[in-house]
Amino acid sequence: MADTENIYRDLVESLQDLIVKFSPEGRLLYVNSAYCDILGKTREDLIGSVFMPVTGERYSDVIATQMTKLFRPPYSCTVEQWIHTPKGMRCISWSAHSILENGTSVLAIAASGRDITRIKHEQKAIKKKDDELMSVLESGNQMYYSHNPDHVVTFFSPRIRTLLGCRPHRGKRVWTDYLTDNPVNAAGLERTIRAISSGRREPPYRLEITGKDGRIIWVEVNEIPVVKNGKTLSIVGSIVDITEKKLVEEAVAEAEDLFKDFEIKKDFGVKKRTETHTSSSGTKGPINYFRYIISGGSDEDEDEDEEFPDLPKDLKKLIHD
Repeated sequence: MADTENIYRDLVESLQDLIVKFSPEGRLLYVNSAYCDILGKTREDLIGSVFMPVTGERYSDVIATQMTKLFRPPYSCTVEQWIHTPKGMRCISWSAHSILENGTSVLAIAASGRDITRIKHEQKAIKKKDDELMSVLESGNQMYYSHNPDHVVTFFSPRIRTLLGCRPHRGKRVWTDYLTDNPVNAAGLERTIRAISSGRREPPYRLEITGKDGRIIWVEVNEIPVVKNGKTLSIVGSIVDITEKKLVEEAVAEAEDLFKDFEIKKDFGVKKRTETHTSSSGTKGPINYFRYIISGGSDEDEDEDEEFPDLPKDLKKLIHD
């Protein structure tokens, strides 16, 4: 029995991982050589001292919450601890398990720790690069998102969250929680469904959505399915806010409806401006009509009543005024 204990002790002493055992009150009962080495202290200095994996106020709540799991099922927890060492601050990841008596009473707690300082620094560097990349992405017109085949949001860029007035990671279904009852939305969602089922990219489409404070927003959506082994794993996409563009398009359409019944006199009565007032298709239209108004109207020697014989008198007067 003694030989077995010595073998286990020698094995624990040879490990690079930190091994400790402490009482329910938090006082160290055992430490291995690796733990002594990282702290630069002797075993005698450490035994009986308080093992408290709380080295900063910002970690205290998280660690305290995790440590309570040692005194109730599952009687285990994982915590990260930043500690002062002769080589500077080191981050230790601890995995702790309670030693029970009668299945419920905690006699002691054993924990193994691993120095993950390098990993934490790498994660910090990666996060910095991710933040820089996001800054570049967010500087353009396009805003990015992703969702799973069930249409649940997995990522919204900060600008989309600002546009919609939503909080991150709310588990909302993409767009369907923000769509208006405009029929154009149904056609757009059909394209997303086809992209998921076929794994092929669909043409861009438009959606009418409701932003914060009930504001109506038009967006153009461009999506790409992410496919692996013939199965669509997710949809990644970008949107562009085209609300102002949509308003302009609607205004032009209204203008064309307003003037489509008027027969404008050929060249608007100004022969020298034939090319200016002729559209690329060779016909006259409301855009050229507006250009004529902005350019100052007809020559002074023309009869104003002959320039636009088909327009109402009130509109003629408005033009010449």
